[in-house]
Amino acid sequence: MKRKHKLYSKPRRPFDKARIEEEAKIIEEFGLKNKREICKADARIKEIREKAKRLIPASKEEQTKLFVKLKKIGFNVDSIGDVLSLDKQDYLKRRLQTVLVNKKIAKTSKSARQLITHRKVLINGKATDSPSYIVPIELENKITLKSRKAKPKKTENKIEENVKINEEKSNEEN
Repeated sequence: MKRKHKLYSKPRRPFDKARIEEEAKIIEEFGLKNKREICKADARIKEIREKAKRLIPASKEEQTKLFVKLKKIGFNVDSIGDVLSLDKQDYLKRRLQTVLVNKKIAKTSKSARQLITHRKVLINGKATDSPSYIVPIELENKITLKSRKAKPKKTENKIEENVKINEEKSNEEN
């Protein structure tokens, strides 16, 4: 069995005031659960940048493969410079939680997170419970909410039963 490794690294200076304030704004804006999610986004962007740096001396075909892959995810990149200029906000904008708020399916990012974790959100007909799911451009229009099954209220059923019973009694008396 393969050992799982961390997908992120902690900041070198844990008590840097400027970084802490910036992260607080990001958490508020994107409705993140904790700062670990910011670290994971940072790590993913770092991986993408490293791939781009390795592709600088490579052929144009290999570079365009990376650009096409990133465009499918939703990043607007046309050159290595565009890839290197990506930051964690660009990545966080592609999360399912943020996409739900931007499409006005959920009013707030907290309510979007709750809908996702309760498996009320369908992507291409499949339920998803991961708020950090990166939504590809092609699936962005296929995001829907589960339809609620209409259950008859218990009080209505009891009223209908009582009416039937009363009608039967009145028919028996006549």
